[in-house]
Amino acid sequence: MTLDASSLETVFTYGAPALKFGRGAADEIGYDLTQYGARRVLVLTDPRVAATGWPRRIADGIAGYGLEVEIFDDAHVEPTDVSMGKAVDHARGTGPWDAFVAVGGGSSIDTAKAVNLLTSNDGELMDYVNAPVGGGRAPSKPLKPLVAVPTTTGTGAESTTVCVLDVLSLRVKSGISHLRMRPTLAVVDPRLTMSQPAGVTAASGMDILCHAAESYTAKPYTEFARKRPEQRVPYCGSNPLADMFAERALGLLRNALPAAVADGDNLAAREDMALAATFAGLGFGNAGVHIPHANAYPIAGQVRDFHPDGYPDEEPMVPHGMAVSLTAPEAFRFTFPAAPERHLRVAELLAPGFEHTGADEDRLPAVLRDLLRKIGIPNGIGAVGYTESDVDDLVQGTLKQQRLLATAPREPSEEDLTGILRRSVSLW
Repeated sequence: MTLDASSLETVFTYGAPALKFGRGAADEIGYDLTQYGARRVLVLTDPRVAATGWPRRIADGIAGYGLEVEIFDDAHVEPTDVSMGKAVDHARGTGPWDAFVAVGGGSSIDTAKAVNLLTSNDGELMDYVNAPVGGGRAPSKPLKPLVAVPTTTGTGAESTTVCVLDVLSLRVKSGISHLRMRPTLAVVDPRLTMSQPAGVTAASGMDILCHAAESYTAKPYTEFARKRPEQRVPYCGSNPLADMFAERALGLLRNALPAAVADGDNLAAREDMALAATFAGLGFGNAGVHIPHANAYPIAGQVRDFHPDGYPDEEPMVPHGMAVSLTAPEAFRFTFPAAPERHLRVAELLAPGFEHTGADEDRLPAVLRDLLRKIGIPNGIGAVGYTESDVDDLVQGTLKQQRLLATAPREPSEEDLTGILRRSVSLW
């Protein structure tokens, strides 16, 4: 249905946390918390990050400003409703807390967002998970200050209003989204990313790339139906401010991602990766993402027996950034007709002068496939354990992500999604 011009949106919104970036930024968090009036602070992290010593160093720095601080180091990599529930129970049982500090990747930051939500508001986790998976309830009370300190370069969780989790009983990945979920302060210190293994760097880097490329190619805010003020959502579609951040992120990634995967001690590449992740988060946290991310939820949520390099080996998983990247070439081939010039611009930012003799719609997919091979991402969803017989189930999982699909510049049918996933069983 085509909307009349008078009924189309004319307003876009922009929100972001306060930001502190650079080497040494993590040593100043104690001071930052005093500015929010905090007295008791809970630091949340996961066991692997805790083993690096950074959460303890940050906690000691906070204590040095006279604040009471405790560390919870049992956040789950790729969090679930069960693991988040345990973190919430711990925080409720040891609180009240005046502020929270998340040290880790998106998993720790998302766990801290859930803890902040459910120690500030009543109810249980599934009450707030996005419909139709959960109740879609909005928080009725303000949340406490949350300082997000990323140790991986990719998720953008330090900038966004979303926390993502696996709902184990339904074998689906979903999330909670609300403006109040956005961290108060993002502290991005590239030193914390130096221990990130090559496999984690590659997957996280592809998450940055897809954040930027999806937000840049998202349905423009001017093509949505006009909303009343109370109807406005964090993901409002591509807009001039988000575009600026996306373009800068893609330009930084061009050299930084392959360099950081090849040499984890390359500090300049790590800094550019951290800056790219920050810029991409500031962009997609407002414009939104679309089909690759919608597909990623069931790819990660229905995994059977895949164990990626660089991640904990206790249980099978497809890391979020990897899951996003596996259908990105075919997803962008599908969305190309909606905004050809934007797709070509993404390709040019990632690979200036890339040799390609095929159709324009194939240029960005070709650039992405070339990059995926270079940095060691698996060859499509078949390489992480799926076959064509799994595609129908994956499509049903994607269809549950209507919040993301609504941002696609070209509306996909169930048949379209089936085609994207089938063509993504093997990418080359």
